[in-house]
Amino acid sequence: MKVLVTGGAGFIGSNLVAYFNRRDPAIEVSVIDDLSTGRIENLDGLEATFSKGSILDYELLRDVTRGVDAVIHLAAIGSVPRSVNAPRPSHDANATGTLNVLEVARECGTSQVTVASSSSVYGSNKALPKSEFDWTRPMSPYAVSKHATEGYTIAYGFSYGMKTLAFRFFNVFGPGQPANHDYAAVIPRFLDAAINGRPVTVHGDGLQSRDFTYVRTVCATIFDAVQRGIYSLDPVNLAFGTNTTLMDLLGRMEVALGHKIDVQHVESRPGDVRASQSDGRRIRELFPTITPVDLDEGLAKTIQWFQGEQVS
Repeated sequence: MKVLVTGGAGFIGSNLVAYFNRRDPAIEVSVIDDLSTGRIENLDGLEATFSKGSILDYELLRDVTRGVDAVIHLAAIGSVPRSVNAPRPSHDANATGTLNVLEVARECGTSQVTVASSSSVYGSNKALPKSEFDWTRPMSPYAVSKHATEGYTIAYGFSYGMKTLAFRFFNVFGPGQPANHDYAAVIPRFLDAAINGRPVTVHGDGLQSRDFTYVRTVCATIFDAVQRGIYSLDPVNLAFGTNTTLMDLLGRMEVALGHKIDVQHVESRPGDVRASQSDGRRIRELFPTITPVDLDEGLAKTIQWFQGEQVS
């Protein structure tokens, strides 16, 4: 089997390449990444054919897609605040880029395409926990672009009979997730500050909640989907129904680190969702063999990586 991972030098992408290498070395993995947020060092020691370039480069994308059996589309410009500050790049990469990936796959006869959407598409829907069949109301340009990502993916399933699968990711975290930029995700940002003795900045009261999902759980699910050819004409929440506030998260970090964390509260950010939790039903129905890594174990392994230790 030959697999192409777009955005494969990024946090989730490089973890996924490593997971494929470990689980089935016979699978040939190719990566395309423009290294705007990914790092070539993330692929050190991994078996993957690397092409530097953007999914907005249609000709290059077609070249690297020829002959592959499955595409796993992770390339994107992430972050709600980044999209609020600059909406057009998010749209170009996430909406137009996804259309390119799907159209190239169709041209090349690659019927299996798995893509990363986001729980942010639920937006202002306050219902908890969230089902894939609940209404969506994006609150940020990023969320809109991810709505387009999954919309195009599902439409290609309906229109062309392709085996498409749109996963809605919920706050993925784990080793390899960068903390050293303005739009870092919450767990690496908190850990970087706490480990280095700086106050942790919390936007708002800290009672906003998330369904944190460890990256190995995400990789295991995607691997299973590719191996078994799973597809769906509805989106699938890739989360298992946890609900953790940021203050609870900080308490867990204090226990894991063995010391008190100083917290500094600042204004809430525009576009941020108050609460996010999947009901976990469809993911368990479609992927009954997947056992999610729990939050405390995932935090321990992430802290281990932040402290420079090898993570198994």
